[in-house]
Amino acid sequence: MASNGASTGAGGAQSSLEKIKRQLASGSGKALLQGPLLKRSETLRKWNERWVILDPTTGRMEYKVRRNEPAVKGTIVFDANSTITLSPVNFHGLPRYDGCCFYIGTPSRRDYFFCAETPGAARAWVSTLQATQMVLKAHKEAVNSLSGNGSAKLGTVAAAVAAANSTALESSKEIEAAMQISMRNALGMITNRIMDGPMDDFTIMKETLRVKDEELQNLARDIRARDSTIKELAEKLSETADAADAAASAAHMMDEQRRIASAEIERLTKDCEKKLESLKMKLKESEDKVAALSGERDEIMKQRDSALQEAQLLRSELGKARERSVILEAAVVRAEEKARVAEADANSRKREVQEKESAAAKEKQELLAYVNMLQAQLQRFTV
Repeated sequence: MASNGASTGAGGAQSSLEKIKRQLASGSGKALLQGPLLKRSETLRKWNERWVILDPTTGRMEYKVRRNEPAVKGTIVFDANSTITLSPVNFHGLPRYDGCCFYIGTPSRRDYFFCAETPGAARAWVSTLQATQMVLKAHKEAVNSLSGNGSAKLGTVAAAVAAANSTALESSKEIEAAMQISMRNALGMITNRIMDGPMDDFTIMKETLRVKDEELQNLARDIRARDSTIKELAEKLSETADAADAAASAAHMMDEQRRIASAEIERLTKDCEKKLESLKMKLKESEDKVAALSGERDEIMKQRDSALQEAQLLRSELGKARERSVILEAAVVRAEEKARVAEADANSRKREVQEKESAAAKEKQELLAYVNMLQAQLQRFTV
């Protein structure tokens, strides 16, 4: 029962932690700061005017070709470790942009170069981006602290968000002022171009009213965007408070689970000690049996050694007998060889005797024939 309760509590705590992480890491999807900037192309090194929108909760910057276009031209993602600073060098080259340039070094090792209309607008963008970095860092530390990997508190997120909101509001004023300066410059250029031709008061008034109308529309959009951002930040703060309550309840539940786990560990420790004692007794009995078996083994080893010695003696005697047998076999072979030689000699002598006998018989016949011839001659002489 205790283990089932502990597992259920652990599942609830884990789900609470996951919910808090989602609340802290979820993006707002709204623009904290937006305005026109000159962006340098990475391929052609050409400066293009873009309408830039900053999302503070994800470190994401989107830029469009024009403000009213729905399609996004590109995005820039940065984090708490990115490099964001004003540049002492005028990347653009025109004197009017001195002190207006800044750059962003992203985690993907890609640098982005921007130019604002005024140095104040450039400082406003940089300060807002750095405040956004603090929000991202606070979110990350809060999530890690809920997972047990850090010591940050959830209140840090609210403070960072509030600071970023305040910085964004101040920066919006600077950017609006820069936009007004840009509009006045554009209006002055239009007026100068009109004055170069025939004077037309109606045209000048119409162009002035059009510029003012666009300025009022832009201000209305900015106000609506700020109101939406403030409302969403308030919702975020409320969610952060709910997350803090959930974290407190999760911590209480985890403490209860820790107490249950401690009791379970103590019980398991006692069981392990009992099992250890029984194992020690069995080990002692096994050692006694091993000692007895060792004595028997020594006796058997002695018997084996004596048997090996006897076998060695028998092997030596068998070797000697084999040597004598080999010697006798060699003597028999030599005797047989001598017998064969003697038999061969006897056969040769027998053949010689036979040849001599045949020669003697032949000589005898010749002598008999000669004697007969002599007798015949003698008889003729006597007659």
